[in-house]
Amino acid sequence: MGREALAEAMIPVIGRLYRDNNVVTSIHGRSLINKSTMNILKAHRFARRMSKDELLLEETAPLLNILAGLELGAAAIDIARLNQKFKEEGGGATLEEFLRAELAEVVGKRGADDRTSTDVVLYGFGRIGRLLARLLIEKAGGGHGLRLRAIVVRRGSDKDLTKRASLLRRDSVHGSFEGTIRVDEAANTITANGVQVQVIYSDNPATIDYTAYGIKDA
Repeated sequence: MGREALAEAMIPVIGRLYRDNNVVTSIHGRSLINKSTMNILKAHRFARRMSKDELLLEETAPLLNILAGLELGAAAIDIARLNQKFKEEGGGATLEEFLRAELAEVVGKRGADDRTSTDVVLYGFGRIGRLLARLLIEKAGGGHGLRLRAIVVRRGSDKDLTKRASLLRRDSVHGSFEGTIRVDEAANTITANGVQVQVIYSDNPATIDYTAYGIKDA
């Protein structure tokens, strides 16, 4: 897998760690939250000026994937410094063994500090709706605050979901979306930076059973 593909694959992992675990990842103090593929590549290049060793995506991508499986509690994690420490002090341990020991205080603590979150449903997806969606996605994380769960719209033309995702990705006023956007037409979802948003097609929002989508008290 090429460097750009590795960086792109890291984005949803970074998003899930932030959204589900309240884990803020960084490279030498530069946050990776809601960053584009190019921003992540730049952060890795920046690391060369901060350390004697080059920071390789082939090393940081597996590290992030292991972090995502450790059920971490809230933490701020500098993956560049962790990676460097593993090289210098790993002592023959596997990367996962090292990370479990290094982050022992938060391993398995997911949800230990969760506060109440509020599910949000947007009605309509015009320019204002898309701006609100961007803001909610940007602030997603930690299991508290406002959490965008769905948008309710009338079905448009063919490939409606793809067209709406494209409008979210590029806005003539607010510019390009920072990060990745994926569409699942079978499930009618748009996933932006790891935040999965259900698209519900309806002419009458009052008739929708939101609990069928796992949405509470929106």
